Amino acid sequence: MTVKSSTGLRNHVLAVGSVKDALDGSVIKLYGGAIPADADAAESGTLLCTVSANSTGTPVSFNPTAESGVLAKNSGEVWAGAVTLGGTCTHYRIVKPADTGASSTTDIRAQGTVGLIGADLNVSNNVLVASAIQNIDYFVVALPA
Repeated sequence: MTVKSSTGLRNHVLAVGSVKDALDGSVIKLYGGAIPADADAAESGTLLCTVSANSTGTPVSFNPTAESGVLAKNSGEVWAGAVTLGGTCTHYRIVKPADTGASSTTDIRAQGTVGLIGADLNVSNNVLVASAIQNIDYFVVALPA
């Protein structure tokens, strides 16, 4: 599987700042249903859960430094969110809180699959239950060598 970067994310990294700078201050939205063709496309799935820092709605951040080409989630944060609608989680998007999910070539987004194994984001159970808390305990961003 390959994480898909939006045009806005790619342009930011190429001309403005780092991946960390681009993704700090984001939330992770977990969706069920059809996966959009790319991260620029309008969101076509059903929002199941929004993951934030310490399940407070506060955007997440990444560790201050990358190691061995890998940028990890901030070890001081618990990434969690209350499941608002139960269902099978198929994909995620890392987005800024104000992102409406509409088609955009300027919004900073990363999109990937969710599954039990072999997905971009592996979870212990991809069937989310309404009102349960969904944690993301491990999350990294890596660039190919």
